[in-house]
Amino acid sequence: MAIIEVTNLKKSYGNLDVLKQITFDVNKNDVVAVIGPSGSGKSTMLRSLVHLEKIEGGSINVSGDYLVKDGIYSSPQEIKRVTSRMGMVFQHFNLFPHLTVKENLELAPKMVKKEPKSSVQQRSKEILAKIGLSDRAEAYPANLSGGQKQRVAIARALMMNPEILLFDEPTSALDPELTGEVLQVMKDLAEEHMTMIVVTHEMGFAKEVANKAIFMDNGEIIETGHPSEIFTNPSNERTKAFLNRGLK
Repeated sequence: MAIIEVTNLKKSYGNLDVLKQITFDVNKNDVVAVIGPSGSGKSTMLRSLVHLEKIEGGSINVSGDYLVKDGIYSSPQEIKRVTSRMGMVFQHFNLFPHLTVKENLELAPKMVKKEPKSSVQQRSKEILAKIGLSDRAEAYPANLSGGQKQRVAIARALMMNPEILLFDEPTSALDPELTGEVLQVMKDLAEEHMTMIVVTHEMGFAKEVANKAIFMDNGEIIETGHPSEIFTNPSNERTKAFLNRGLK
């Protein structure tokens, strides 16, 4: 059953159409890799799912509830309820520099969800162990590597117990030698059946971990399928051209 249903999304900046009739489904436990050239609308599409971008047409349904239906948004309370089911991991970490790693993780559950301090602290301890950063709980972001910062950003998203994790180019700001540690955390999450949508240029990750690939170009979905099909036998010439450039 689809946990996310996106239908005919449209978004423009002035005369520029950045999303053109975007339609796709995500099933529970799917790992969806969204690939395509820069400027193809991938990040705009992803951000629209959590209401960081406002669309002008189409529908977004998450777990049976509409964020927006036929271009008309739900009430602010409903938007908050629907978007709270999703966690977002950004390209540039967005950690609070004046807070320790532990404080970065615990702030939102305490402030937004009003969870008891004891349960939040226990969960942050468990999640830091899971991502291999137990020893950095009291460190500040300035004293972390890029890979460690991104792992903390993933942990912070997990602290809100999301049903779905969205990743917007999570490794593109990292040096190549730090990319592996972040991808490993994402692979571990996939093995635990976390539903994920990942906008990425990491074709190896897309082939190895994703069970669905979406190729976007010029604001459109050009091709959707299993990564093994799309990477080895794409049906569209634009997909072939992109993969030939990216896999050389």
